[in-house]
Amino acid sequence: HAKDLKGNGARVVLEGHADERGTREYNMALGERRAKAASAFLSSKGAAGSQIEVISYGEERPVALGHEEGSWAQNRRAELQYTSEAP
Repeated sequence: HAKDLKGNGARVVLEGHADERGTREYNMALGERRAKAASAFLSSKGAAGSQIEVISYGEERPVALGHEEGSWAQNRRAELQYTSEAP
């Protein structure tokens, strides 16, 4: 992804997510830390910070609805969404 960003000037949104355990505030902060870690990695590989937006959804958008470790593991993630080409 960093190579693509560096090469074409596209923009991405890094979405941070958490599982359902913990308070809403904790999970929002955790999601933000996950997205920022992904942003730092992309930047270290050549993507410009101006191409990257970070947002946290905390526990609000689970991909797995179960209440066990397998589901929680799937919900602890950062997702990368391409938005558009640079102007």
